[in-house]
Amino acid sequence: MPTFTYNDMTFTVAPRGDRWDISYALPNGSSVTVGTGLFAGLAEAEATARALALVKTIFPVGIKSVGPDVAHPNTIGDLKIVGPDVTHPNFIYWNKDSVSCPRQL
Repeated sequence: MPTFTYNDMTFTVAPRGDRWDISYALPNGSSVTVGTGLFAGLAEAEATARALALVKTIFPVGIKSVGPDVAHPNTIGDLKIVGPDVTHPNFIYWNKDSVSCPRQL
């Protein structure tokens, strides 16, 4: 069973018949299923590569930035300050595989 680490999370790709299951190891030792019955008929290396691509889509690395609340402006005296109209949260992506700081040697 191949394992890989992405964004400081450990994932396992396990065969089940001619298909593959992906699970995520929680810090307390238990595991959570990410997907089952995937990648029918693929070899281990190809299934692992596709599992990594799927995990990168499901668990993106980045931060969520939510804009100001335009329905409730800030008031200073009789002056109403309304931020820009942000109707949906923004997600800032970057090209790293982890949000952790690099290890110091």
